[in-house]
Amino acid sequence: MKAIAVTPGTPNSVHLQEIREPLLSDIPDGKGVLVKTLKVGVDATDREINEALYGNAPPGDNHLVIGHECFGVVSAVGPKVIGLKAGDYVTATVRRPGNSIYDQIGTYDMTSEETYYERGINLRHGFMTEAFVDHEDYIVRVPGGLRHLHVLMEPMSCAAKAVHQAYEAQRRMRVWRPKIAYVLGAGQIGLLATLALRLRGLEVYTLARGAAPNLKSEIASGFEAHYVSTAKTPMSELVKQTGRPDLVVDATGNSQLAFEAMTVVGHNGVVVWTSITGGQKKIEITSDSINIQWVLGNKLLLGSVNANREHFEMGIRDLALGEMMYPGVAQKILTTPVDGLDQYREMMRLLVEDQQALKVFVNIADG
Repeated sequence: MKAIAVTPGTPNSVHLQEIREPLLSDIPDGKGVLVKTLKVGVDATDREINEALYGNAPPGDNHLVIGHECFGVVSAVGPKVIGLKAGDYVTATVRRPGNSIYDQIGTYDMTSEETYYERGINLRHGFMTEAFVDHEDYIVRVPGGLRHLHVLMEPMSCAAKAVHQAYEAQRRMRVWRPKIAYVLGAGQIGLLATLALRLRGLEVYTLARGAAPNLKSEIASGFEAHYVSTAKTPMSELVKQTGRPDLVVDATGNSQLAFEAMTVVGHNGVVVWTSITGGQKKIEITSDSINIQWVLGNKLLLGSVNANREHFEMGIRDLALGEMMYPGVAQKILTTPVDGLDQYREMMRLLVEDQQALKVFVNIADG
């Protein structure tokens, strides 16, 4: 069976790998789910793994099958599986539990261990193959009416988690009714966070470098948010127009902007960092000013990575409601299909070179 893999530690090693076919018996407790892979999305994480910035193969292998944004259809289920059947559309969570108490109670995205396990990223093979098997605990059903949004399920789970965690943390305030939100970055996570915040009724300003009109501004406006080009209106100037935001979600992958967000958020506000910035970049910050503003203003900085099953289910509900509120808008994120696993070089080229590719995904099978 074919899969797209890399050799961890070797830059630009993406290749076609022959692997064995998965079996329901790979899950020994009778709760295995065999999934025919239909589509897999790729993003900056896959590009950076191919650049050997991070990523590790499972023990005993020298390759790592990539791809953590999956969409497929159930082929067969084990005898003890409840709630899933052949023909159901599904996605799968990415993180797998370790041994900490947080892992064991289902919040494996909050592990307290240094070692973590993520399919397609670290110590577990991903989904960029013709079929996979996993435990039913990690398989999430997708309504057939959302199958046209396929690989958005995983990034939507990350956006839903970021927003949910901000509200959970703000229970400390007893009453917290945010009105204005900034979303930094208009990639897939930024746009889906825009949707999640709009569904909660916030006035949302989605910031990106490109001048409108463009596809990103079209999508943000389609969600009834305000698209702001930072080339025209820097964040510091936007604050003068809107007042300080109650919530800032950073999805830029730019550490300088992540820190700049700390200078603009209002009293009792929250900044959520969702992006990973690999590298050694250094900047100067106004540390004294930030320190006093944050202490006196009771502000909160929150890191949010990956998602567990609960967040996948939240994200799917948000996408369903989003289709009712803003029909056809989210689908515009799915810009750039690649047909077949054999096109792995084109897939990676698009990730690296095509600045207009908002979402690259591989069509693996029909269904």
